[in-house]
Amino acid sequence: MKQYRVWHRTAYTYSAPVEDSVGQFHLIPRELPGQRVREADVVVSPAPGDMRRESDYFGNWSTYFHVTDAHEALSIEASSEVAVSAPEYDPAALDLPWESARPLRHPDQEGAWRAAEFAMPSPRVAQSEATAAYGAISLTPGRPIGEAATDLMHRIYTDFDYDSTATTVTSTVADALEKRAGVCQDFAHVALACLRSHGVAARYVSGYLATQPPPGKERVFGADASHAWLAVWLPGTDQWLAIDPTNDQWANDRYVTVAWGRDYGDVSPVKGIIFTEAKTSTLRVSVDVAPLEP
Repeated sequence: MKQYRVWHRTAYTYSAPVEDSVGQFHLIPRELPGQRVREADVVVSPAPGDMRRESDYFGNWSTYFHVTDAHEALSIEASSEVAVSAPEYDPAALDLPWESARPLRHPDQEGAWRAAEFAMPSPRVAQSEATAAYGAISLTPGRPIGEAATDLMHRIYTDFDYDSTATTVTSTVADALEKRAGVCQDFAHVALACLRSHGVAARYVSGYLATQPPPGKERVFGADASHAWLAVWLPGTDQWLAIDPTNDQWANDRYVTVAWGRDYGDVSPVKGIIFTEAKTSTLRVSVDVAPLEP
């Protein structure tokens, strides 16, 4: 297993005092068969009057906080130590035709009832004729689910440009399809829409990808970023094939899983509401995923 120290800091500043700040974050990695969380902590400043961590509907660690003291700056700093191994999949499940990965059409299969909600539209993953047509190129009749999902992943990587200016956090699947550009969140949403348009169950995954500096360069602390990919249900099992259209690869032991859900809205790192008369604010996010010696 590879070991990492993950550090994620979100900092807000406001042009006038904030009287009340209520928020929720998904920053604590999940405990999984191939992922062990050895320690994890989150510090909110100013100190919240109320803060509570619990498991949400999808089994993710979700933390609620409420800062009641007036403040002109707010920071949320999460740190964890995680050990990750590369997933291993059942070859027989990967070779099943993609048509069998439709839990709403095959509810009698093992695990279908748990996968069913990931085959339906969600607020940020709308299905359309365009997503069905794009997905159909990879989902040819009888094609193995592992091969079909991998081909869709590769096509998105090839056809779309990574451009952080092309979309925003509120952009839709239709926006990304039209521009053929976006970021990891958009690519995951596009793939989900294409698969779900054909009834295939797939879920959105958020977390981190350990990056490596260019040859001859040193690691720059805080220069990493949160990441998003997706996982496709392998019929008749509890396994999900994790694919990353942004990097054209299956998720491996460089991926740290934090949370999963139907789309970004279910697992956004930080969200909340503030009560203030401030006209402007700034947001700065710093992430570091540092490898540790075994």
